[in-house]
Amino acid sequence: MLDKLGFLVAVARERNFRRAAEACGVAQPTLSAGIKGLEAELGVLLVHRSSRFQRLTPEGEKVVAWGQRMLADTRAMRQELQVARGGLAGHLRLAVVPTALALVPLLTLACRRRNPGIRFTILSHTSEAIADMLASFEADAGITYLGNEPLGSVRSVPLSTERYRLVVPAGSRWSGRSSVAWAELAGESLCLLTPDMQNRRIMDRLMQQAGVEPTATVESNSIVALIAHVRSGEWMTVLPESVANTLGSAAGLQAIPLVSPDAEYRIGLVVPQQDPTPPLTAALLAAAQEATSGAALF
Repeated sequence: MLDKLGFLVAVARERNFRRAAEACGVAQPTLSAGIKGLEAELGVLLVHRSSRFQRLTPEGEKVVAWGQRMLADTRAMRQELQVARGGLAGHLRLAVVPTALALVPLLTLACRRRNPGIRFTILSHTSEAIADMLASFEADAGITYLGNEPLGSVRSVPLSTERYRLVVPAGSRWSGRSSVAWAELAGESLCLLTPDMQNRRIMDRLMQQAGVEPTATVESNSIVALIAHVRSGEWMTVLPESVANTLGSAAGLQAIPLVSPDAEYRIGLVVPQQDPTPPLTAALLAAAQEATSGAALF
């Protein structure tokens, strides 16, 4: 049954039979037959379909939720058995908000020092997508904002405090400033992250608090694209301190503290609530706690 549940979960995620079959590494007829077999076994229709996927039935939605939990528990069981056979090894999937990507190597390094058999896949997503991926067990862990927008049922370890910098071209009229007030951004040519990013929603709120109507002449979900536009000399952007220091200095840009208000937001590692905690997830949590206790890493 687990294979069939995996087919159904993939279809629910992809909303497409062909892509779901590719994700499962099977032919599309095999996937379709598996779902039909699951329907016959459970005695309910799970998927409305004609020649293509239409939607899940209400019963299908319930089975997907159960299937996600069962598959996650099975993965955790296999990890436990791997530990018993000879040490911790396996694959961790991390979903990270773009503004926190600069923190990831510090966390993965701390984890790999303890457990060299662990591999990582790191994907950049919005905070809302990360919450959904944790709820559906599509990601083992996330790095996102804490205490700002709902995250669901998760465990968390604070990693850093996000402070904001105005990133400008070297030699601009802003160069040499020790700080810039948010109110001074009124009417300036800004390139910012897209509104689906929590960082952008934070920026908008801070500007509104300073009496500035948030406007951006360029929006992108890529920080690299923002940096490239600032380097052109026609724009400036607002980025977290860690990103500004990592990318801005490499691009020859200047990062200036933004004040009035002096804003800080917490970034942390979040993992789904599972009992018992899967061994790989527990290793990642332990590495995060060890790294943050040293303070120097974050």
